[in-house]
Amino acid sequence: MTARFSDARARFAMMADEEDMSSNEDLGEPSALPDTEDGGNDLPADFESLWNAAHDNPRDFTSWTDLLQYCEQESHIAASRRALVAFLSRFPLCYGYWKKFADLERRAGNNDKAGEVCVQGLQSIPLSVDLWIHYINLLLGTLDMNLPESPKRIRSVFEDAVVAAGLDFHSDRLWDLYFEWEKEQGNLRNATAVLDRVLKVPTQRYNTHYEKFKVHLHKCEPKEALSLEEYEEVRAFCRESQKVERAEQAKEKGEERPPGEEDPATPEGTDSEELMQRMREQVLIRRDKIYQENENEVRKRWNFEDAIKRPYFHVKPLDQTQLRAWNSYLDWEVAQLKKDTKDHDKDSNKADTDVKEDPEVTAEPPGAIEETNIFHDDHRVRVLFERCLITCALYEEFWTRYIQYLGTSSVDEVRAVYKRACDIHLPSTPNIHMQRATFEERHGDLAEARRVLEALDKNMPGLAVVRLRRAALERRAGQLEQSVALLQEAVTQSKEKPTLHAFYSIKLARLLLKLVRNPSRARSVLQDALEISPDNDKLHLNLLEVELSSETWSSAEAVQQCVTRALEAPLAPHIKILLSQRGLQFVEEYSNSIQSVLSVYEAHQKLIKELGGTKREAESGDKNQEKLSKGDDGSANGESAQVPAADPQVPITMPPPPPVSMDVSAQSGGYGGYGSWYQQPQYSSYGYQNTWNYNQGYYPPS
Repeated sequence: MTARFSDARARFAMMADEEDMSSNEDLGEPSALPDTEDGGNDLPADFESLWNAAHDNPRDFTSWTDLLQYCEQESHIAASRRALVAFLSRFPLCYGYWKKFADLERRAGNNDKAGEVCVQGLQSIPLSVDLWIHYINLLLGTLDMNLPESPKRIRSVFEDAVVAAGLDFHSDRLWDLYFEWEKEQGNLRNATAVLDRVLKVPTQRYNTHYEKFKVHLHKCEPKEALSLEEYEEVRAFCRESQKVERAEQAKEKGEERPPGEEDPATPEGTDSEELMQRMREQVLIRRDKIYQENENEVRKRWNFEDAIKRPYFHVKPLDQTQLRAWNSYLDWEVAQLKKDTKDHDKDSNKADTDVKEDPEVTAEPPGAIEETNIFHDDHRVRVLFERCLITCALYEEFWTRYIQYLGTSSVDEVRAVYKRACDIHLPSTPNIHMQRATFEERHGDLAEARRVLEALDKNMPGLAVVRLRRAALERRAGQLEQSVALLQEAVTQSKEKPTLHAFYSIKLARLLLKLVRNPSRARSVLQDALEISPDNDKLHLNLLEVELSSETWSSAEAVQQCVTRALEAPLAPHIKILLSQRGLQFVEEYSNSIQSVLSVYEAHQKLIKELGGTKREAESGDKNQEKLSKGDDGSANGESAQVPAADPQVPITMPPPPPVSMDVSAQSGGYGGYGSWYQQPQYSSYGYQNTWNYNQGYYPPS
């Protein structure tokens, strides 16, 4: 039962021909449609301007509806067809336009094409009761019912419809149509079976189905309306009860029949009116339990359903009340599934235990027709999610929630949900696209992960987090050169934007330093960036890190050159003091000459005096800087890389887990971070009160 919804979608999809209009590529290419004799390419006068207006802003719903309204007013079939194809590729949940498209083809005499449009529409929105009914009525009006395959086809479509949409709270009209059609065909048992199924479905007009069942049972003989198994079972039960009652009545009156005299016989194969009435009563007794349970389920759902004011798709935003209503409904339905599954497992275990202890105990008493409880199965939860995703198709949170619910149940199902979300409804929402790439990478499809990120990078150029994701993907795939190339390309393309250019330069330099093991190239990248942004303190800090990471016997001069360059740059005083302090620390730890140490120390003290600060202020500035750049690679807090908000093309948010390791030093204007090993708490356990306080007797006072 867990895959009924997806199975129905897949089975119904097979009914479409090779020109599958639900394909985003086909729908997006109006030229793929054949020209017809009703106008060809001779389009109305204003069509081109309205068409261009819609395509210039393809997510503008109003532009599209203006185009469609114009085509409808002009009664131009070719123009209408072209506009509808393009519109429905972008807004496939608008079931009303699928109906208009089908009616357009039917009026043009293209009945087969009208049916194909309905099929393609139902592939996009299989929960649309209105579209199912429209399609069924189209078949009823166009098929030759004298052919034996026609009723079979219609019954098959009815079955697909109730599997796909029959659990919708507003599916009553579909069930009613199915029941009436079976009655018209003279299949009274099938009609009863339809009512039996809907009696277990919590719908808005649940009570009308029970009343309809009573009328149906009253008008038909039980032998015609009931299945053979239930008929024989109920008939035997009622005949036995008749005998018992008559025997008791005779005993009470003290009468005794002569030998050989029995009850009046009825013709073979017929039932007396009294017996049929008893059978009807017994059938309703059994159905009444189902009805009461279903009524209870409807009562539980009524407040949730009543809170949903817009059950259809529209581009207009939903208010927070509506979003909370959907979230609450989903929470409840999922919780009911977990609860019922747990209770069902307990009952099953108890029944197995009882059977083992007493072999004569049976799971169900004789005479029960079938399980009567309305079980909260996985299919019911999925239908609610699909209903939600019609109304809330433009809200990423509900797609993500559905994907999380599906979990690892089926890779193909999750992939299909991602495809619908990313390709149709959320083409400009980067988070879910990056989640999709992560999903594909996790399941081994690196080519698809690359394609998703490349397409996103192309559609939303300048989004730093996407370029970093692409570089990280290649790095994990062992394509280190490609990872470097992607970052190098970003550096080159962002030269006109110094802040973004510095950001990518630091990312590239860190990759070259830490993984490629090429400090010379990393140094060159940062030096080139400093030519463009000499006042960027993060570039100076990262360049110093490169020099400090080199071999100590060859980096002393480079470290001092780096510090000197920073001191000559237009940087804030506390940054200059910080860089000077680190240069001092380097020579103190690695220099072989005390004269070199003292020389650098004197220069540092002079710098502090010139900048008008104190050593304590410098230390405070260092601590603040460390807070900005905490975490060597940004994984300490798991947040996304962000470029300062002044740049309009910077990433604002980061997709949910699993996160890709990246530098968070871009936050709040920061770039390359330094490890937490620079911070004072690391040294306090060794008795040092202040890492940078050298005036404690080791050096002469200045």
